[in-house]
Formats: sequence, structure tokens, C-alpha cells
Amino acid sequence: MDRTAALTWSWLHLLTKKRADMLKGAFGDLDRALGAIGEEFLTKLGCRGDTVMKVLNRLEEFDVDQYEAELKKRDVHFLTIEDDAYPSRLKEIGDPPMFLYYRGDLTILDQPCIALVGTRKISPYGQRVAEAFVGPIVAAGVVTVSGLAEGIDAVVARETMRAGGKTVAALGHGLASIFPAKNARLAEEIVKGGGLLLSEFPLDTTPDKFTFPARNRIIAGLSLGTIVLEAGEGSGALITADLALDYGRDVFAVPGQIFDENFIGCHQIISRGLAKLVTTPQDVLQEVGIVAADRSTSSFTPRSNQEAKVHGALTTMPQSVGDIAQRAGLAAGPVNATLTMLELSGAAKTVGNGQWVKN
Repeated sequence: MDRTAALTWSWLHLLTKKRADMLKGAFGDLDRALGAIGEEFLTKLGCRGDTVMKVLNRLEEFDVDQYEAELKKRDVHFLTIEDDAYPSRLKEIGDPPMFLYYRGDLTILDQPCIALVGTRKISPYGQRVAEAFVGPIVAAGVVTVSGLAEGIDAVVARETMRAGGKTVAALGHGLASIFPAKNARLAEEIVKGGGLLLSEFPLDTTPDKFTFPARNRIIAGLSLGTIVLEAGEGSGALITADLALDYGRDVFAVPGQIFDENFIGCHQIISRGLAKLVTTPQDVLQEVGIVAADRSTSSFTPRSNQEAKVHGALTTMPQSVGDIAQRAGLAAGPVNATLTMLELSGAAKTVGNGQWVKN
């Protein structure tokens, strides 16, 4: 496909794979089809009246040279589904995007990818789950994929980079801006860290209720499997999980407490047999056929009887200093000081609100 024609079609944001195949059959190629665009053409293509006018207006205002200059200015690259560099796993799905815009290193998509998705309203438990899963997944040579939304997505991106890995953020809008704006700096860090920002939308596209489900199919399509880390009822992460199932990819979900509304979605897809319950990243890595890096056992050795008691009282569930002191049979003051020393040794971790867990 001629680049000018491809950019024009992308700007119109009209082509699905199904429509493209139909037009190729009717016109021979998409370059010729572009010259036939008009009201009757668009109506026959299945566009509604408001869409017809929008497409015709965008076609009239499009200046390919100006658009090319804007892409260059923003260091944004453009791909069509016909290009050799187009991600192979994404091409396998039933409804792959015809065009992709990206910033960063596209070649990381040649590595195994796993999607980690979840709620924007992340809980302290969800934060811990994300932290516990991302590190070992990165250590196994896997690229993480998420959506750069608030909550789980942002944590996945940050934890991936903290672990020295590469992450992909698929966006539900054009690359001219970042939504939410508070994640703009994170987006830049992803690119500078060797990661990738990816979108099928023209530069000027703003997010709406239709763009995010479209974005979710890219997340699912790029990935060998999708892990739902924390999701309430009706969470967008469940759309990603459904799409992954449609594409024949593995779906996993982490359970939470049965009374926690933030995990209703996870429990639903587990109980319906739509997702495999997982409690460790190794469960996922084994299921998708990736050999994980050896897990090193804890080398912590208590330096005093008091450290041994406090460490022994810690569990993987959050506890207050008072609860830990009671279990250890010690006063709260010395326990607080000991916990600080254990944290410095990497044997304990604070999870907020004055609560501690064994690390």
C-alpha cells in the first residue's frame, strides 16, 4: 500500500480488516479504493450518517505533508498490516488493527509477552500482587504489556522498569498526548527505558468509551497470556480477558478475599472456568511454556533473638505493629525498631497504613 494512501486511510480511522478485504476484492487494492470515497461509497460500506459526514470532513482537511511533519516532530513511527515489521502475534487475531503508530523499540515484541491488567482503583493488596508478579516475570525474559491507565497498569509499568525489564503500553488514544496526563512522564520513561508505546489511532484521537475496548484487543493480541491481577465487577480488564480467550490465548486471575469488591471480577472468571486461578508468577510462566529464572531462597539470618521472634511473627498478610508485638511476645516499641532493621535487611516490608508483611 502506498504510504500516502495508508496515512490517509489511517487518518480517516475507517478500515477494519474485514472492510479492507472487501475493498481489495472490489477495487483490487486500497489505493484505488481511496479515490472512490464519497457519500454513497461510505453508506454501502455500512457507515451511519454522522460517520459519513465525519469521514468526508476529515478527508477534506487532511494534509499528508503536514501529518508526516507532525509524526517526525513527535518521533512517532507508522506501520501498516502489510509491513514486515508488523507484530506477528497481533496479525494472528481475527480483527487486527490495519495501522499502528508507535514510539520506542518495536523489536521487543519479538520476545515473549504477557499482559498484566486490572483495576484503576488499585488496593494495597493489589499493589502487592502486582509487585510480586512483575519481578519474576521480567526475570524470566518476558516483556510486560498493559494499558498505561491509572492503578494496576501504571504499577506494572513502573515495576517492570524497576526490575530492569521492558514494557509495552497500548493506548486508547493517539500519540499526540497521554491520558491520563499524570502518566505522561511515565510514558517518556517507558520509551527511554527501551520500552514501547503503541496505538492504532491517528495522532489527534482523544479517548472515549469506544477506544479503550479497541485498545484492549491489542493488549490481548500481543500477549501469550493475560493475567487479571485485580478486577471488580464490570472492570475493563475483564474485556481484555474475554478477548484473550477469543484469540485462543491463556487467561489467569489472582484471587482476593471473598468480601472484597475489587476482586469480584477475578472470582467470576475463575468460577466460570474462564481463567486459571494463580497465586504465583511461576504458575503463569509454566502454563505458557516459559522457563522462569531460578527462585533464590531467602538468605536472611536473624542477628538476635528479638529479630528472630519478630521475623517469625510476620506473615504474608498485613499486620499492625501491635499485632506483630502480641504474636512475638514483645513490647510494641522494640518491635517497631526491629521491623525497621528487618526492612533494611530485605526481610520485612511495610505496605502502608502502619502494616507489615514478610518479604
